Amino acid sequence: MSVSALRSERLGHGQAIGAAAAGVAITLLAFWLTPMQGRADFVVVAYLAGTTGYLLAAARTESRRSVVDRLAAVLMATTVGLCLLALGSVLMYTAVRGLKSMDWYFFTHSMNGVGPRDDAGGAYHAIVGTLQQVLLASLISVPSGLLVAIYLTEYGRGRLASLVRTVVDVMVGIPSIVAGLFVYAFWVLGLRRGFSGFAAAMALSILMLPIIVRSAEEMIKLVPPSLREAAYALGIPRWRAILKVVLPTASAGITTGVMLAVARVTGETAPLLLTAFGFDSIQNDPFSGPQSSLPLFVFGQASSAFGAAVDRAWAGALTLIAVVLLLTVAARLVTRRNRLVT
Repeated sequence: MSVSALRSERLGHGQAIGAAAAGVAITLLAFWLTPMQGRADFVVVAYLAGTTGYLLAAARTESRRSVVDRLAAVLMATTVGLCLLALGSVLMYTAVRGLKSMDWYFFTHSMNGVGPRDDAGGAYHAIVGTLQQVLLASLISVPSGLLVAIYLTEYGRGRLASLVRTVVDVMVGIPSIVAGLFVYAFWVLGLRRGFSGFAAAMALSILMLPIIVRSAEEMIKLVPPSLREAAYALGIPRWRAILKVVLPTASAGITTGVMLAVARVTGETAPLLLTAFGFDSIQNDPFSGPQSSLPLFVFGQASSAFGAAVDRAWAGALTLIAVVLLLTVAARLVTRRNRLVT
């Protein structure tokens, strides 16, 4: 069969659009003649009818394999669209509700002396607490996680490596409240250190550690063995080859895993209730005394029955999303710069 004959069997763009439009027209007629109503119902039925018409038209002109390929493409596009729709809806609704209470005053004042009915008050103390706690948790978990990942990929053999992997896999599924309870029992009560931002950072680092280990381990495994062999052939010690060759090559994926871990713990509330406890005033010292954070701020304000407090909760939620977004963009820029330099 010639190439022109194969091309003639493909469904044209005009035919595809016409078949989909016919399905939408049938849906309009069905909603007009039957008791069916509702915008959401119409969108769902019209999409299904249009997709069915499109696939039936393809089945009349194309082979079975081509129709199955088109069906897979439709399913893929549908799932991607649903995910983007859900994400966009959450972001849009949070932005619409949160922008009402976001101003310069909100970012420069705390909730000290502000009642639930008052329109005043801000989240400065919570922003400071979140940044300090996430930074301390990253300083604890990122080096530790990288060292564990390097051990598992470059040095670990036998039962000890299997035991470490098992422990890491178990830690991935630990509920966040368990990490908070552990730090609460060990640090707050056992050592009598009291509530603090550092205690919250330790609880968050427990949640970050397995994510960093697993992501870094997989990224290091993707580094071609030839790069290591070339470094060894030049007489470079193994530790220096890992530091100068392996880690820079896997830096993009490792950074992505770190940012996933940061995003995972930035919005955690349960462990902070048992470790940081929350504080309405500005607490710049994370090592002494209770400290607030954006998740605790949102939780406390959303628990109120007054509209002003709920508006502050939406503003805090939008601020939390913005903080995670800024950290992710900054990490991407740093990673791109490092790749260009190397």
